[in-house]
Amino acid sequence: MEALRENFFNLQVYGQVFPYLLNGLWSTVWLSLLVIPLGLLTGLALAIVATRSRPRWPRVLVAIHVDFFRAFPPLVLLIFIYFATPFFGWDMPKLAAVALGFTLNTSSYYAEVFRAGLSSVPKGQDEAARSTGLGAWQALCYVTIPQATRNVLPDLLGNSIEVVKMTTLASVVALPELLKAARDAQSMIYNPSPVVLAALMYLLLLWPLVRLLSHIERRHLGQARRRVRQKPA
Repeated sequence: MEALRENFFNLQVYGQVFPYLLNGLWSTVWLSLLVIPLGLLTGLALAIVATRSRPRWPRVLVAIHVDFFRAFPPLVLLIFIYFATPFFGWDMPKLAAVALGFTLNTSSYYAEVFRAGLSSVPKGQDEAARSTGLGAWQALCYVTIPQATRNVLPDLLGNSIEVVKMTTLASVVALPELLKAARDAQSMIYNPSPVVLAALMYLLLLWPLVRLLSHIERRHLGQARRRVRQKPA
């Protein structure tokens, strides 16, 4: 037990590396705040094309994009973007490579969530909005999208939590996020305690979001049950 404590739960090491890991935590937070909105906006745009486009070919392109990037490993995608683009004459900065790779990956998942949400809104809602004088895009922005977002909010929040955890992959291009800071600290002191401390910091960061997700899921389930009970026999 003493060896376990010294190697994984060394409080003295925790105190030494905590300021360094705290800088990595801030990098993780702002990277998440960059990638999640980009993924949400891109995914919403893809979902609108998939559900509202009259020509068939845009829907096919969206389906190819979604299927490809959901199946392609995000780590391999990030490595390819960062290390392969110089061969095409474009030396991409680390942050830009991470933002592009994560946006391509996360937007495919967000697109499927938003597509399900948009499809869940009855067409009568759009028709009622149009009858009040709203244009097609106004009805979409003010009526359909808010209802669709509310319907799939648990899935959106769940995907966002996964995005925060996926930021650990940014260490492969030496972006100084939390895991990269922990691994650097581990290599300097030859003790894995910094990695354990980083895991605890991730837990403290994501635990409130996980509890919020559980609350929203229970509320949505309760609303669905009430709607079922209210239906006439």
